[in-house]
This record gives sequence, C-alpha cells and structure tokens, in this order.
Amino acid sequence: MTDPGLDAIMSERRRLINLGYRLLGSLADAEDVVQETYARWYAMSPEQQDAIETPGAWLTTVASRICLDLLGSARARRERYVGEWIPEPLPDRTEWISARSSGTPADPADRITLDESINMAFLVVLESMTPAQRVAFILHDVFRYPFTDIAEITGRTPAACRQLATSARRRIQAAQAPTTPAVQRADVVRAFKQAWEAKDIDALINLLDPDATATGDGGGLAGASLHPVEGGEQIARYLVGLANRGPDNVTILERTVNGQPGLVAQQEGVTIGVLAFDVAADRIKHIWAVLNPEKLRPWTGMP
Repeated sequence: MTDPGLDAIMSERRRLINLGYRLLGSLADAEDVVQETYARWYAMSPEQQDAIETPGAWLTTVASRICLDLLGSARARRERYVGEWIPEPLPDRTEWISARSSGTPADPADRITLDESINMAFLVVLESMTPAQRVAFILHDVFRYPFTDIAEITGRTPAACRQLATSARRRIQAAQAPTTPAVQRADVVRAFKQAWEAKDIDALINLLDPDATATGDGGGLAGASLHPVEGGEQIARYLVGLANRGPDNVTILERTVNGQPGLVAQQEGVTIGVLAFDVAADRIKHIWAVLNPEKLRPWTGMP
C-alpha cells in the first residue's frame, strides 16, 4: 500500500527538476539540488512535516534558495572555467536524461518539459542576469509564482522582485530574434549540415548572418576556441578548417536540442559535440557548440 503523503511529495520531483534546470542551466546541478531538497525534507520529524501546510510550496522555496546560493557561487566558478561556458544541452528524447552513464533506468519524473524557456538562446540570456533577477523572472514568468512568495525566497520586497522580473524580461525581449517557424528553422539547420559536410564555404556564408557568432564550450576537456568566432565568413572558414583537420569517422545527425532543431556529432556511436542554433528568417545568428564531455552525459547511448 502506497503512502499518499509520500506520493504527493515525490510528485513534485519533475517540477523541481524543471525549475532547477532553468535556474542553473545544468541538469546535473538541478538533480543535485532536488536531492538536497528532499534530504532536508526527510531530515525533519513527522511532526515538523505535518506542520507544513503546503509541502509543494515548501519544496519549491527550499530548492529555489539552494539554486540562488549556487548561482551566487557559480560566477566565481565560471571565472575559473577554461574558455566559454554554455548551458548543458538537453536532448528531445528525455527518457535518457537521468540514466547517466550508470545504465540505470531513467525516472519519468525527471523529464524536462520542453518549451521556449529552455531553448539555448533563452538560457544564454539568463546567464547574463544577476542571480536574483534570474530567480525572480523564472519563478514569476515561467512558473507563475506570485511576487509575495518570491520575496520570501529572495529576501527582498515584492516590489523589488517585480522590478527584478521586469528588468529580466526586458533583457529577454531585447535579445529575442523574430520568430521563425519550426519547419523553416529545421530547413536552415539541414542546409547548414549539408554545406558543412560538403566543406562548401560559400554555401555556409549564405546561411550565416554577416554578424553571426559561434561559441564553443570544451571546458578544457575537448578542443574548442577559447573565444567566440564572430562574423559569418570567419565562422564558415573556421568550420571548414575543422572539417579538414578532423577525423573522417565523425557523423553529423539532425536532432532536437533544447526543443529546437540542432545537430549532434558522433564518433563511433559516442556523442562528441552538440550544436544549438538561433535562426532568424533564413539566416543563422548564433551557434553554440558544446564539446565538454561532462555536459554530454544526457546524450550517452542515444541512437
């Protein structure tokens, strides 16, 4: 016989994973936050647990505060990071995301809900915000929490939290490219893949915005440019140079990356790179290439 109280507590797990990933840009960190949140819940006595009127709200508050602390220390960690830091990319087939390399079955409750708030362009803008801005914006605009609740989490007034969310919203709106239909985005990414495989510099230049930016994240564990490559022509030449120098047994696959059309590079069945794109009309404005193997664990074993 199942414990209804336990079922109610564990049913919050997926929402907490979703919250943690959006706040931290890392599935591994989100899982750690959720584990710590539940550890704090079970560290309380049954009487203390019973005294909490809304356990789901308590769990969200604790998880959000842990994330806020982690975001504060993340800035120092990022300064020591080798090269550029890009949020951890998510595959579409989310049944693999918590299997890791252990081979254990994934928990369906760990699936990340795919929507606009997890596309790479959105997550990259979140990285430019202060921790308090990010928490206020995600909790209010994505998870629909009232500012009175957010104020308790952040230790600020509701009015201050409203202001934080407003300034964060302006950043998101300023960075957003005009909406391009999903089919059109997929066509552009497919054409990019074909031009890259053909090492066709002119075709790549035509697909890239003249002011495009390409950012790689190797984390010091895989070869990646330490700084973004800027300009459509420069990116095209850089990519063709990579193709000329790289091994012959790399396969490029079309995959959904953070809910958007993307590409995955595999070598002998092992994922060695995941590319996310920001497409406006028929041109690519941004490319984010994650090569750090520690960030590619959710893709391990994917066909």
